Amino acid sequence: MRGVSKFACSFLYQGLRSAQAICRTSVHRPIKTCISEAYSIQSVFQHSKGNGALQSLPLTVLSEDERAMKDTVYRFCKERVKPLVLKMDQESQMDEGLIRDLFKNGFFAMEVPAEYGGNGSSFFNSVLTIEELAKIDPSVSVMVDVQNTLINTLFLKLGTEDQKKTYLPRLAVDTLGSFCLSEAGSGSDAFALKTKAEKRGDHYILNGSKMWITSAEHAGLFLVMANADMNAGYKGITCFIVDRQTPGVSIRKKEDKLGIRASATCIVDFQDVHVPEANILGKFGEGYKYAVGMLNEGRIGIGAQMVGLAQGAVDIALKYTMERRQFGKRIYDFQAIRHQVARVLTQIECGRLLVYNAARLRDAGLPFTKQAAMAKLYASEVAEEAASKAVEWMGGMGFVRDSLVEKFYRDAKIGSIYEGTSNIQLNTIAKLVEQEQ
Repeated sequence: MRGVSKFACSFLYQGLRSAQAICRTSVHRPIKTCISEAYSIQSVFQHSKGNGALQSLPLTVLSEDERAMKDTVYRFCKERVKPLVLKMDQESQMDEGLIRDLFKNGFFAMEVPAEYGGNGSSFFNSVLTIEELAKIDPSVSVMVDVQNTLINTLFLKLGTEDQKKTYLPRLAVDTLGSFCLSEAGSGSDAFALKTKAEKRGDHYILNGSKMWITSAEHAGLFLVMANADMNAGYKGITCFIVDRQTPGVSIRKKEDKLGIRASATCIVDFQDVHVPEANILGKFGEGYKYAVGMLNEGRIGIGAQMVGLAQGAVDIALKYTMERRQFGKRIYDFQAIRHQVARVLTQIECGRLLVYNAARLRDAGLPFTKQAAMAKLYASEVAEEAASKAVEWMGGMGFVRDSLVEKFYRDAKIGSIYEGTSNIQLNTIAKLVEQEQ
């Protein structure tokens, strides 16, 4: 489009998506009418007064299908997730029936096209889903996050047609996937991994051990980063698709964690695991690129999780401060509390804007690596602050296990650790800033 910037095009894209949602409600309405109504409903694109220039409006303005998705997840959380939260946390166990219901509602296959059994929705809707789930239980949220932003995305971007036909319908209907990158000696230094893949005929033999693997207890397949050419260093790292039932795959230890306890985090061992050459995902030796690239998207998901967590904690504590009375008035009526609430809610809104902006950029096909790092960095800090303040506002009631706020406080810490520590995010941001100069 001549004379229109890429930035402007990204907002036009959102407007057209809204138009599509409106047109689906009536097949007899002309596309021009649909587009016109999309603009008036969503206000994604408007002519500013006086100069006719295109002007973008708030990031938080949702299209019709985005609002519908958010409402659907909210109802699901209220009816199915909330009654199980404390039990799952205390037992460190995700409810199997809940996992099945998440599949039935399509929450594990947001961007997977309908031809493979998925929703055919957007990355932004995945982010909305992750955020809404985290308001009730961040453990459930991260399970949905990994499936959508890492596992499904890798198959959609890198998979052959045969791989997509084989695995995406499973991932959409009943199979969780786990992303196997970290090891005992390779955390932030991911390229130092020691898991090996040795070529033998038309197969590779995998040997190694992976740590901190989310959803491993329930996973039916694993995307395993292994070095198939140690002499090439990190350029030998290749991504392999490994079915859980393959001989030599074992789930060894489930970690006893501070927070997100219902999320299964395990050690996964691979001992003489035979993997067909056809199960290489993407290109040989480019696994390091895929790991870095997918984590950029995953960081937006973690940012959404942390924003949802912060909002969930504050929602509970704020209600308490407006009901609990001391010295003849509500706790909320004390100026110190009002100011703290105002500050924390401002921080949450800032975090949400960072997350939504990064997600919109990704959906529009524009660069988002720096924005993703910023979103995760800031949202994780806000989550810790918001959860801490929520505990303080509720006093003793915020400190007991019966309080969901206490759980949010424990859950918040992981945000600054997984999918790239806060220091890694700072390095990424600083590096990109330097490149922009």
